[in-house]
Amino acid sequence: MNHHVRQVVTVLATAAMAVGALSGCGSSGTTANEDGGKVYFLNSKPEVSDQWKQIAEEYTKETGVPVTVETAAAGTYQQTLKSEFAKSEPPTLFQLSGPVDLETWKDFTADLTDMDIYKQLKDPALALKSAETGKPVGVPFVIESFGLIYNKDILAKYVKLPGAAVKSVNDIDSFDKLKAVTDDMQKRKDDLGIKGAFTSAGFDSSSIWRYDTHLANMPLDREFKDDGITAEPATVKGTYMPQFKNIFDLYLTDSTTPRSQLSGKTSDDANSEFALGEAAFYQNGTWSWTDLQNAGMEADQVGMIPIYMGMPDEAKQGLATGSAQYWCLNKKATDKNLKATKDFLKWMITSERGKESIAKDMGFTTPFKTFDKVKTDNPLVEAMNKDMDSDKDRVGWSFTMVPSERWKDDLGNAMLEYAQGTADWDGVEKAFVDNWTKEYQANKQ
Repeated sequence: MNHHVRQVVTVLATAAMAVGALSGCGSSGTTANEDGGKVYFLNSKPEVSDQWKQIAEEYTKETGVPVTVETAAAGTYQQTLKSEFAKSEPPTLFQLSGPVDLETWKDFTADLTDMDIYKQLKDPALALKSAETGKPVGVPFVIESFGLIYNKDILAKYVKLPGAAVKSVNDIDSFDKLKAVTDDMQKRKDDLGIKGAFTSAGFDSSSIWRYDTHLANMPLDREFKDDGITAEPATVKGTYMPQFKNIFDLYLTDSTTPRSQLSGKTSDDANSEFALGEAAFYQNGTWSWTDLQNAGMEADQVGMIPIYMGMPDEAKQGLATGSAQYWCLNKKATDKNLKATKDFLKWMITSERGKESIAKDMGFTTPFKTFDKVKTDNPLVEAMNKDMDSDKDRVGWSFTMVPSERWKDDLGNAMLEYAQGTADWDGVEKAFVDNWTKEYQANKQ
């Protein structure tokens, strides 16, 4: 769910590569692409586009099967998917984020009951099921968490300052304590050598999803839990909009960047600010470690705590953990291409190299039995695992029930207008509550 790249990256396993691989003998024992099938995967995670390119090339060299991977630009996956499915050779493998996406693409999703990726799930209940047949049509391939990533070095320096609001990062277990710390950091940013407590809340397409999707998830999930909602509702009440405002105001006030400059700030900007030690806190998730590592950070420099915004019983709250990444197969693909895609996915979750690519190169934590002995070097995944092993109340990924991309876009626009001072918070509340009903009804027509 970091989505950093702004261009569509195409990785083609060329015909020359495939032909060259025919004479080689791969470790799997497959020496040729005897079936004539090929794989075309439309990936939604730009932060691992290079890793998919590498493993696609390796698989082609080993098997002779051409693998094409395209990565949609940040925030454009559904739009790109529609464009690709309109072509004569659409993807054989694609991703959906949950029940709302499935409603759009249900005519293209194959039954995965007999596939290895479904059989190897630790918990079959994790699969995305068809509302009509009850059959699994999507399999999650990564379990992720998001929260407030923090720079351990900066926090260690802060707690030693005279009059520090906390003695340890472990003392931050509520919005009041978080605000006390970040307000104090902002006042003493020169002492800490930072530009702000939080990285810039950028609102370009590469960054806005952190607010109109992930941050918005926090009030949504608590409201849904209160009301016992487990499927996409026709309306929302906005019960926790005051808490939503609490944390967003804090991001704007205790920031590296003036509110007037946020519209042009990107996810790369926020990543760079955090990696360079210009900010202590960065709202993002486990997927962002690849970019932080590439920017020069070491694993022992980062940790992650929950996003506190003033909810009831907040000390019990954990990280937001779930999956919005489901592999789906295009049931309208040719038999040869479907077989090639099934074989590729089996190889990805059972071969040592495939597992290494997913767990180490991409830094994913997966729900498959075959990964039980695979360890990750991602410190944010370690934070997630520690949180999952605790008695904290984890926040679910309720944003998968958002009725449309339009709802997110309108909410993001309203949040930006509020941030820039050209509109008040009422506009955000209307976008959150009223537009939900509007988009739900529009999608049901």
